Amino acid sequence: MSTEESRHVYRLHSTLELPLEDLREYIGDATYPDGIADVEITRRNNTLILKAVAEDENVSKYTPTAQLKASITENRVYEEDPDERRSSFRWDEEEEEEIESELVEFAAFKGDRETVLQNSLLQYEMFLVLCGIAEQTEKGTLTAISENDGDLEATRIVDGEARPADVEVVEGPRDRQSSQGGVNWRDNKFIS
Repeated sequence: MSTEESRHVYRLHSTLELPLEDLREYIGDATYPDGIADVEITRRNNTLILKAVAEDENVSKYTPTAQLKASITENRVYEEDPDERRSSFRWDEEEEEEIESELVEFAAFKGDRETVLQNSLLQYEMFLVLCGIAEQTEKGTLTAISENDGDLEATRIVDGEARPADVEVVEGPRDRQSSQGGVNWRDNKFIS
């Protein structure tokens, strides 16, 4: 676990969405990074939790390992696009046929780091699992800034495809003087 200190995830934003069945299949067949023996999947109502199981047997069963959290939604999936069907001209048909569809459960990894990736033990390794999931999705974006052995790394995966990304340092809101733009409540003539 000595490499744990040199690997962190600082920023993460995810809008990933994929069918629950595809996610379960991927997790069942995935090769996990060093440090993770397995990933347990637990469902609580409309929440799905993917929890890392540590390879290190010295880790107590009461120590919380990193976990990914997703919400589960049901979406109707159509055999053909209903908008295309409406826009096509069908003069010879008097009744409109019902379009074949089914309800499919989707796992949505949406939010920032604390919402999607929780707990610090094996956090970077579970981030790598999330990157693998992101490469399986057809819809959504994953952006992140992480550290691996002292180097900052930018990650950007859009609709299942890794894209180039850079880390850019910009002036933050704390660097500016905040006293110039605020309201001075103590000398406000409207408050007596």
